[in-house]
Parts: sequence; structure tokens; C-alpha cells
Amino acid sequence: MKTIEIKTVSNLKDLKQFIQFHYDLYRDCPQAVPFLYSDEMNTLRKDKNACFDFCEVEYFMAFRDGKMVGRVAAIINHRANERWQRKDVRFGWLDFIDDIEVSRSLLNAVVAWGKEKGMTEIAGPLGFTDMDREGLLIEGFNEEATMYINYNYPYYVQHIEQLGGFEKDNDYMEYRVKVPEKVPDKFHKIAEMIRKRYNLQVRKFTRQELLKGGKGKEIFDIINATYKDLYGYSQLSEKQINQLVDQYIKVADMNLLTAIEDWNTPEHKMVGLGITFPSFNDALRKTHDGKLFPFGWWHLLKVLKWHKTEVVDLLLIGVLPEYRGKGANSLIFDDLIQWFQRYGFKWAEAMPQMESNEHMRGQWQYLEAIQHRRHRCYRKSF
Repeated sequence: MKTIEIKTVSNLKDLKQFIQFHYDLYRDCPQAVPFLYSDEMNTLRKDKNACFDFCEVEYFMAFRDGKMVGRVAAIINHRANERWQRKDVRFGWLDFIDDIEVSRSLLNAVVAWGKEKGMTEIAGPLGFTDMDREGLLIEGFNEEATMYINYNYPYYVQHIEQLGGFEKDNDYMEYRVKVPEKVPDKFHKIAEMIRKRYNLQVRKFTRQELLKGGKGKEIFDIINATYKDLYGYSQLSEKQINQLVDQYIKVADMNLLTAIEDWNTPEHKMVGLGITFPSFNDALRKTHDGKLFPFGWWHLLKVLKWHKTEVVDLLLIGVLPEYRGKGANSLIFDDLIQWFQRYGFKWAEAMPQMESNEHMRGQWQYLEAIQHRRHRCYRKSF
């Protein structure tokens, strides 16, 4: 058997090869969606990603006879480990050909590096934070993915199980939701009642308010407060928040971003939000490996500006804990559904929700929704 050689990424040329491997491996896979190349580069570069303020990372590439056959990122999120009192090394950006020796060598490299750093468990697939893609696809291999989630071939799961010692740590479930022709009476009636009883109101921001007026930071402060007790979450720093505002808010359609304010408070406190984007799936497939140039930008612009897609992605929905019982979610959906209808969206893709988050998953019962994908995070002690 030919030896697997593991190399670390040591320069920008190596990093480009690390990123390119995924595009090459999934080029002919109809379900996979190319990730935006610039996003991948900015996430993985130490001089671009604010997560490196509290994360240590090593990237490994596997080769056989000089040909790249796999890759993986080893990540230690010190902030998350401190929050959850663990000594985890995370594995992410895991891709490999269908050869158990390749996957074994890659994950062994992560474990060895983790041991050197004093870690005692390996967990993943996980990114630097919850803002990155998480989980291994274990159900829904025939379903189209999105640019915000991992797609992997079925043999990945077989390899993890065959390697032994890995146990289920957390499952994420995803739903495809049909945009109704009219807002369901339950949402609409509850929304009207909430407005009158609790004086909670829908707010649409201008881009200037979000970028310069401080509301963009307030949005991600709510994300921190909403997600703080969820699996593996690490609080977003001010530097991270500034990057996320710059990355998403600059290009977001303000009509597809809905905030809820409490008008009983003097400052009209923001208590909930929904962030949605038109799907870039078809546009990304028309790019060359997720690159904007020479013509990729045009396909993405048609989606951003003229909504040339029938699918909308529900990226983030968050409501402060003390307002969940007041039905603030219904206000968000009541508003967003009306905008989805105006833009001609037929389907919404709900991003991963924890299996244990019954409150969030329960809201889909009032809509025509199908749970069509499932991702899993694994854990193993060493």
C-alpha cells in the first residue's frame, strides 16, 4: 500500500491548494454548491479572520504519489473551551477521497496536534465559531445543499464509523419550507395581538443605521445573548462583529432583514431579529470555483439586486429569552413572509437547528415544511 504523506499549510500557495481541493472533489456533484472563494480565503487566513485572536489552527493536507487526496483543519477555540470547560481540538474543512487510510491519517494528524497542545478530545466537524459551517451530513444526500452548510459524500459517514471511537455529540436539523400564498392566520393573529398587548413593533433599518449608527453591532449582541447557551457557542468579539457587519450588512437587502423592538422602553430596545438572503445556489454554480471574476460577480448581483431565484435562505433568527414567550417570532415571520411573497420566492431554506431546540423546530408545524437534511457533530476522547 502506498504511503500517505501529511503536510501542513505553511504559506499562501499551500492555502490556495488546501481550498482548491474541495472544488475539485465536488466539481461533478449535482447536490454540492460551490462556496464563495473569497469567503473561504478570508476565513482561513490568519491575517483576515478575527477568530485568530482566540483560536489556534493548523491545516493538514494528505498526499499520495504527489497528488493531494485530502485535507482537514485542526482548531482550538480557547474561548469556547473555557466557556464549556473542555479541552477540545476541533476538526473542520474535512474532505478526502474514498480511502480509509486517507481519512485515518488526517484525523490522526488532528489528534496528534491536539495532544501536543494539551487537548484530550476531538470534536467536529466544527469551524472557528458557530458562524462557520458545522456538522457532517448524515441524512439528505440527494438534497441540494446551500452555500452556508457542509455537503459531503455518504462515504464520509462510513469512514467516521469505521474509524471507531467517535460518538454522536450533537445533531442539526434543516427544513425546506414552502412560502405560503398568504400569511398563516396563526402568525397574523398572534402578530396583531402582540403589537397591542406588548407594544412590540417591527422595525426596518436603513443600511446607514446598521453600518454607522450602531444597529449592526446591536444585531450581533442579540445573537450573542440568544445563542450563548447553545452547543459549543463562543461569544462574538467586537472585532468579529465588525467583520460580520461588514461582510453581510453591506450587501443585505434591507427588506429581508426584520428587527423587533420593545416600544415600552425609552430607547426602543431591539429584542429579536431575522436575517434572510436570496439563495445564491444557481449563481454560484455559474462561477468558476466560487470566484467573482471575471463574470461570477454578475450572477451574484442578479440575485442580490433583482432576486433572480425562487429560494430564500433563513440565515439567522434570534429572540431574547425573555421575549420568546411573548411570541416575538410570529412578528418576524409575519413580516418576512409578506416580503417573500412580494419578491416571488417559492421556498425557504431554514438553516441548521439543534435537534434539542424543540421550541425553534416547533414553529414549522404552522407552515408546509419538510425536514430534509441532518448534520451531526462527533466527539472522541484520546
